[in-house]
Amino acid sequence: MNLAKAPRKKPPLPTEAEILAFIAEQPGHSGKREIARAFQIKGAARIELKRMLRSMADKGLIETRRKRVRQPGQLPNVATVRVSEINDDGELLCVPEDWDNEAEGIPPLIILVGKERHTQKETTPPGLGARLLVRLNHVHGGHGMPGHYEARTIRALRTAENRAMGIARHAPDGSLRLEPINKKERRELILQADGLGNVKDGDLIEVELSRTGTRHIWRTRIIENHGHVEGRHAASLIAISEHGLPHIFNEETLAQAKAAKPVSLGTREDLRELQLITIDPADARDRDDAIWAAPDDDAANEGGHKIIVAIADVAHFVETGTKLDQEAQKRGNSVYFPDRVIPMLPETLSNGLCSLNPKEDRAALAVEMIFDANGQKKRHRFMRSMISTKAALAYSQAQAAIDGTPDDITQPLLGTVLQPLWRAYQALSKARDKRHPLELELPERKIKLGDDGHIEDILIPERLDAHKLVEEFMIQANICAAETLEKAKLPLIYRAHETPPLEKIESLAEFLQSLNIKLAKTQIRTPEPFNNILKKVKNLEVEHLVHEVVLRSQSRAFYSTHNLGHFGLNLSHYAHFTSPIRRYADLCVHRALSSLSDKSKPYTITKEQLEPIAEHISTTERRAMVAEYETIDRLCAAFLSEQIGNRFEGRISGMTRGAMFIELSHTGADGIVPVSSLAHDYFRYDERRKLMTGAGTGETYRLGDHVEVRLEEAAPVSGALRFKLLSPGTATKSKKAKKPSKRKNKGKRKGKPKQ
Repeated sequence: MNLAKAPRKKPPLPTEAEILAFIAEQPGHSGKREIARAFQIKGAARIELKRMLRSMADKGLIETRRKRVRQPGQLPNVATVRVSEINDDGELLCVPEDWDNEAEGIPPLIILVGKERHTQKETTPPGLGARLLVRLNHVHGGHGMPGHYEARTIRALRTAENRAMGIARHAPDGSLRLEPINKKERRELILQADGLGNVKDGDLIEVELSRTGTRHIWRTRIIENHGHVEGRHAASLIAISEHGLPHIFNEETLAQAKAAKPVSLGTREDLRELQLITIDPADARDRDDAIWAAPDDDAANEGGHKIIVAIADVAHFVETGTKLDQEAQKRGNSVYFPDRVIPMLPETLSNGLCSLNPKEDRAALAVEMIFDANGQKKRHRFMRSMISTKAALAYSQAQAAIDGTPDDITQPLLGTVLQPLWRAYQALSKARDKRHPLELELPERKIKLGDDGHIEDILIPERLDAHKLVEEFMIQANICAAETLEKAKLPLIYRAHETPPLEKIESLAEFLQSLNIKLAKTQIRTPEPFNNILKKVKNLEVEHLVHEVVLRSQSRAFYSTHNLGHFGLNLSHYAHFTSPIRRYADLCVHRALSSLSDKSKPYTITKEQLEPIAEHISTTERRAMVAEYETIDRLCAAFLSEQIGNRFEGRISGMTRGAMFIELSHTGADGIVPVSSLAHDYFRYDERRKLMTGAGTGETYRLGDHVEVRLEEAAPVSGALRFKLLSPGTATKSKKAKKPSKRKNKGKRKGKPKQ
């Protein structure tokens, strides 16, 4: 008798219908791991499952994001929402903040439950317009009815909008009214006679709202008058109001910051004799990273380098659960405007005890990294330390010294500090080139303000090797942070950047095909194919255009408790560690790292507790970015408002059916050319090829084309610019076709789209 065991039969792969049913039963909680476990798929069969899920995603049956698989239109279990309306039953209804109506259709119904439920008896329903971080539960609809989501608040991200900011305007009837700065605001706001004081026409004021007996009519009480709307701080004040940026610290938070004391050496490693320096923008006030490099003295690592990156030990001063911590978490990050900074931490810390100011003893969390001659990391270690930086340099100052023109500060540092830093960077550059991160250069506008707060100039500064050096040192330190915490099996917040969605790659490939450039319409796993495209167009007329379109094809980076890798940097382990003064994500990573060497502060936070924090700070980061960009747009519009009628060189930076968007060459300011203003022809937009063609003349305008425009209108409050296109398009037909009726241009969409 053969007693050998029969081979165990492998469970078959589930069908697509079975997978969809499983996902529907537990929305927001289904990942590849959970699906494999539910259907007992192990070993090599997991590869087949991954292929099957990829195929389902390509068909549009499912979406994959942040290691979770869900049906299209399905929401994650934790999300940021905005309270949009109150229904007849007194329930507050919400919409997902990141929902794209054009791409995703009508958002699902979200009902806020729990203490946020309100009755119709309330005249002013609190919470309308509020932003909330919520936990979502999907409720299935019965009898063929669509389901909905129930939302329970984790935390409020901003206060209810019972305040507004606007410009005081005299109405024809003689009353003083408020012109909202938000162009989407439809309420008519009447200023009360009481408390008007010295309010003048054109003043930027904040008001408190209250109901009147008439629907959609609101009465206001003035809270603060910020002076004329053309004043030096108006642009940033508008952004603060529009985005609900918390910008005033409460007394308890300020008291805790003021009570902080300098740190003694204690058990910290003494690095004060080391020649650490900081390199920052010339106008920097908070310095949270210092660097040092030297040849490695290990004979077994010939030509190698030793690098130390020391980061301000903010976690020592901001303990979990304190008012300081709560305020920092609420803000999520510092916000940088040309005329002011809204810091994540009070200035007593951000510019004082936490800032690595020169020749002052400062507590730091440092990482020592050893690299070989080719820039490959051999090992690293973290240490709680005490440092004293020897100099605070500007990027341009450090670069000038390396380029042969040192000043009185950099001359003594050139041979002992700066040149070793540059030699170490050259080694790291070799490894970086082999890694093939995404090689996109993203120039940013720099607003130069005069002493009176008004704009002197708008520049696009040159990107120097000094910038790249500091950036690469910080990247390596961030890699070390992620690797160390993973090895210690401590939960952390990763900086995640996913591969571009297949539909964006397909769209990019179709566009590149119109330029006779090939890109496979398959999922791209590394940035190298993009880099190859960018090399092909280097120094060609379409270079800037291709850079722009490749950039738009990328996913948006975010914070996550799941290690999803960083596509843009081509890294498998990455976490933000180097800027704890201005980013809450880095502060969380610091606490975990500090717990490994300071046993008096055990790290007890769980992955589940970090999840809503990661979601929240991803939201505050995007909010800050939009607020900063909009403020620069307003300042650019104010700067150009005195140049109406002037001609400018620019390029076409975007297109829709109803408009072309122009970015000016010198200032980087962007504005709109309505298609309806091209009265000599009827222009059709080809989205795939990113061009606009005249039906009658065959005249063509392509994304990236260099053009001349005349400034017709500038609106500083909204940051909008309107141009007249002066350059003719490229002729593509030898004969003119019959010119269509101008009536077809009617109804075209106007206005500036979301960028």
